[in-house]
Amino acid sequence: MMRVVKAGIPVWRAYIGLQLVHPQLQAMAYMWKRGEKVKEFPRAYGVQFTPAYIGSPMKTAREEGRVVRVHLGKLTEHDHAVLHELKADGGVDYVAMPMRIRREAAPPVVTFATDVRPGFSDEDIADLVRLVDIMGAVTEMHLEHSVAETVANTYLGRQIGQRVLNGAIRRGEGEEIRAVLWFSDLRDFTGMNERLPPAEVLELLNNYLQLVGDALTTNGGEILKFIGDGVMAYFPAEDALFLPMVTGQALAAARRLISDIEAANEARATGGREPVRFGVGLHVGDVTFGNVGTEDRLDFTVIGPAVNRASRLEGMTKALGVRVCASAEFNEVCQEPMKSLGKHRLRGVPAPVEIFTLPG
Repeated sequence: MMRVVKAGIPVWRAYIGLQLVHPQLQAMAYMWKRGEKVKEFPRAYGVQFTPAYIGSPMKTAREEGRVVRVHLGKLTEHDHAVLHELKADGGVDYVAMPMRIRREAAPPVVTFATDVRPGFSDEDIADLVRLVDIMGAVTEMHLEHSVAETVANTYLGRQIGQRVLNGAIRRGEGEEIRAVLWFSDLRDFTGMNERLPPAEVLELLNNYLQLVGDALTTNGGEILKFIGDGVMAYFPAEDALFLPMVTGQALAAARRLISDIEAANEARATGGREPVRFGVGLHVGDVTFGNVGTEDRLDFTVIGPAVNRASRLEGMTKALGVRVCASAEFNEVCQEPMKSLGKHRLRGVPAPVEIFTLPG
């Protein structure tokens, strides 16, 4: 905006509100003020129903698609609070204008204010309208990139989403990686679906998956996919030297999930609700990390015997009465000594394997 000021337009404050496609945010606003750094203001869903937006010049400009100008020296008690705030801060003149872009969603709105008397001239307003038109092309590219990145990260995860955006999108394209694999699953989820109202099941599932996601993300894991009530995740280990650290991260995630679920179950008990029970399977192995599917519908996933082992280990948590089952391969590279549960048969695995769990 300093270039605009140097061009002779007396802008003191500029603000732009962008509508997003985002799971938590409805919009993002950016504000520049002379002598200050640009500030960001994330807007949660429902902001359009708040007093900050209802009756504001931005709402009028966006919904009616026209320029709204207000001389701040002529305000009445009926004018919007943001205008009175600008006046109290030294503002003299204010203008809000919609930005023309091709997206069907609500257009961005840009506002300008000046603290120079007598305010913007007609030539200033005309120049600002042209400026916003020019900004439209750049803003549209920014929004399209933001949508692509948000959708990829939301549905694929941050690391995989970035891989796809960087071009890893061909069917059959993949790479061999070594990783710690995580499978977790709710106990008796089918029975819950039969006993509980759908809305309560959905709430329970989302709350549980949030706890799993928080435990994983905090400790370096990334969710690969949700399989109903199950979660398949991985902790990448680019070098075998990192495996002791990565297995430690996986155990830390499991411990956090246990603690968080116990706290959630205490809250559920006070409301007369049944507890949430779950199991986690942990394994270390080489997997193929890449795209599988049809020519026009792909899934980015991991495949290989190690994936099957992790899944089978999770299934053994119920039979063995523990919340975590880890393989001998996991225990071998883990710095923390684990408790052996003896050898057991895993479905699809020829010979019995030794299974370990958390000590204590």
